[in-house]
Amino acid sequence: MATSRSDPPAPVNPLRSGTVGRAGHSLYWERAGQPGDPAVVFLHHGLGSTRAWKLQQPAFTACGWQTLAYDRWGYGRSSPRPSLDLPGFGTDLDDLAALLDDQGLPRVALVGHSDGGTVGLYFAARHPERVSALVTVAAHIYLEEAMLPGMLALRQAFDQDERFRQGLVRAHGDKVESVFGNWYEGWVRAEHLAWDMRPILSGVRCPTFVIQGELDEHATPQHARDVAAAVADGHLWLIPGVGHMPAQDRPDEFNRRVLEFLEPFRPGAR
Repeated sequence: MATSRSDPPAPVNPLRSGTVGRAGHSLYWERAGQPGDPAVVFLHHGLGSTRAWKLQQPAFTACGWQTLAYDRWGYGRSSPRPSLDLPGFGTDLDDLAALLDDQGLPRVALVGHSDGGTVGLYFAARHPERVSALVTVAAHIYLEEAMLPGMLALRQAFDQDERFRQGLVRAHGDKVESVFGNWYEGWVRAEHLAWDMRPILSGVRCPTFVIQGELDEHATPQHARDVAAAVADGHLWLIPGVGHMPAQDRPDEFNRRVLEFLEPFRPGAR
């Protein structure tokens, strides 16, 4: 289509989006960057969506990565979901493999926050040939008592804090009740207290950057140390003065440190 001289220039890395069908449900995805560049896939947190990575996508494409973010089943603009299969994320792992196949991405770097970090760990252990490097941000590999007050605080915020609820509405629309209910009811089950994925983490062979705020409301710093110790090649960054959302609270520092970590895994780095 012809454009006039007054039209704004096209963005260098335009955002592309779409959906892919998967075993009775659909996944919404967003992709940016040059098709020939190596890919980094962003995995959102337990109440998040593609919107969680809006401060990362431009920074990463500007440094020679293409980015892929998507709403896991039940979230954002993906299909509604009756319940989550916590804590193993089995369906989510199958969805991620299918999405990478659909997008023609045989090998990627993964960046996952909270539940997304746990998905990344499981995926890297199950499909080591598909993950060049992994970044986990406030990921969980077992449950600890320190998590309960944070979960209860989120329950209270959802019930009483209109600003908090409206933030979730912006991310999930009319699915907001099911998104919160699935996540909260999925994690507070008593049978999950015995969950511990450390025995499988030696299968995560790729270099892994383990990030957590020292003031994380949902886990102690020891949790991050245990993640870094359990994987084959763990690198730890505990961030003073930061809680559960370092990518949002310290985006410039977060982007710089993560991009520095990933640079060796970008073929043809400039």
